[in-house]
Amino acid sequence: MADMADIAGQTGSTGPGDAPPVCPRHTNRVSYVRCQRCSRPTCPACQVPSAVGVHCVDCAASARAQRRQVRTVLGGSVVSDALVTKVLIGACVLAYVVQLAMPSLAGRFHFVPALAVAQPWRFVTTALLHGSLMHLAFNMWALWVLGNALEPVLGRWRFASLTALSAVGGSTAVYWLASPSSPATWFGGTVGASGAVFGLFAALFIIQRRFGRDTSAIVGLLVVNIVVSFIGANISWQGHLGGLVTGGLLAAVYAWAPRERRTLYGVAGTAGVAVLLLALIVLRASLV
Repeated sequence: MADMADIAGQTGSTGPGDAPPVCPRHTNRVSYVRCQRCSRPTCPACQVPSAVGVHCVDCAASARAQRRQVRTVLGGSVVSDALVTKVLIGACVLAYVVQLAMPSLAGRFHFVPALAVAQPWRFVTTALLHGSLMHLAFNMWALWVLGNALEPVLGRWRFASLTALSAVGGSTAVYWLASPSSPATWFGGTVGASGAVFGLFAALFIIQRRFGRDTSAIVGLLVVNIVVSFIGANISWQGHLGGLVTGGLLAAVYAWAPRERRTLYGVAGTAGVAVLLLALIVLRASLV
């Protein structure tokens, strides 16, 4: 008899005078199947198959919440594709098409030191504009290669922050190194995502070094691009330099953050670099 009672308890059977078990979430549904974790009746709509039997939806959700999320080596959320990279490339291509249709658009959004304080959006929007198809093609190729290497490692928000702040860092360097006494630099406009690209170059170098990887190829590319920046015509070496320094600084924060506090250091480091750039912009404006 004891054995029969145990079996009845396990299967949800009840005595003649007891009401049949019902699902707690759907009280109009009788269910003799019980959750393997909480032992509550669970109807077919609330059953979640598992390796050790059937769980109810509540226990299944609790188990998922307690399961540790898989992270990249730098603490970012694992992503299946370089979505941010694709969005940035799409935005730059779209902006170039609009430029061709409306040539005057560049004049409203490219970076001009003389207009930096009055129109601060130019610090960012200049990165979406390009001076020629070749300029666009080279930057988008570099962004594609670097983005596909870095975004899966950094995670989306870190990668997006690094790219955006590197672009602002490039504009900030242009602002600081231009002089009101030199009309060509003070009133001239700069365009391009090169500042962001150089920041990504620096980030790739920093992260490769952090994990002991071979950096000879990235060093060679950096040297060639830095030399071209200084000797090439109509190239903003100031923007390249600013993006390089900003990207390297932020990447160092991400790469050397303590393992157990990477998110905290990542957020604080991103905010710190943003505040530093803002302080540099305000300081430069006060000196004009």
